[in-house]
Amino acid sequence: MVNRKMTFFDYANVVFLSLISLSMLYPFVYMLAISLSDNVYVLRNEVTIIPKGFTLSSYKAVLSDPQVLRGYANTILYVILGTGIALLLTVLTAYPLSRKGLVFSKTVTLMIVFTMLFSGGMIPTFLVVRSLGLMNTIWAMVLPGALSAWFLFVMRTFFQGIPNELIESGKMDGLNDFGVLWRIVLPLSKPALATIGLFVAVGIWNNFMFALLYLRSEHLYPLQVIIRRLLETGRLSSDVGMDEDTVDQALKFTTILVGTIPILIVYPFLQKYFVKGVLIGSVKG
Repeated sequence: MVNRKMTFFDYANVVFLSLISLSMLYPFVYMLAISLSDNVYVLRNEVTIIPKGFTLSSYKAVLSDPQVLRGYANTILYVILGTGIALLLTVLTAYPLSRKGLVFSKTVTLMIVFTMLFSGGMIPTFLVVRSLGLMNTIWAMVLPGALSAWFLFVMRTFFQGIPNELIESGKMDGLNDFGVLWRIVLPLSKPALATIGLFVAVGIWNNFMFALLYLRSEHLYPLQVIIRRLLETGRLSSDVGMDEDTVDQALKFTTILVGTIPILIVYPFLQKYFVKGVLIGSVKG
């Protein structure tokens, strides 16, 4: 490897990207400092990025609230179920399209591309969900957006990059198409599966629009709807006797962090697959 001296552009690039990173991190650091600070310092507006009067009272109040806990449980259920269904549908659709000789493959591909350019919109989608009897059920949170045309083509491109000799050798050993997919293709597709799974999971975790459109029962609301309600009202269901200013400031930031940090923790475990999946899925074809 040849070592080269850093140019002015390199230094400027480092400074520019560092400033962007700090601008993105500052809101989280500030919210974390507020959520861990004592009420007195929060009310005096003395907290910047370092907590003052360290306390976990806000987190105890949030994590003991039954609505927040129920929203957590619902969101985790939607993420696990929705991500599994999305990956299953994406794989079962992308693999046949990646194989040569599929009947009407071009027609099917054009139909899928059409959905990327034109969509029915919110009202037709709502009518379809209602006509299928999915209103006010967990399926309304996972089925309407289960199959993405974009992720489908990324997965298809990844499958096309797998050497055909491996698939032929599997068939020579007596495997059918499902056996080849399960025993050969999927083990080699972990980067693509992790990449798409991460995007789908984050999308479902942050999705509150489906809940507002399709859910009517509060016991089915995801965490993001609970957070939205807290930001609008400033009240938890279990904040009786607590200082109203604390509920309006510290608890809001605490609830936002509680709803954000878990999905951020997942990324480091999938980072190696995430980077590899994006690169391979984009350049092979």
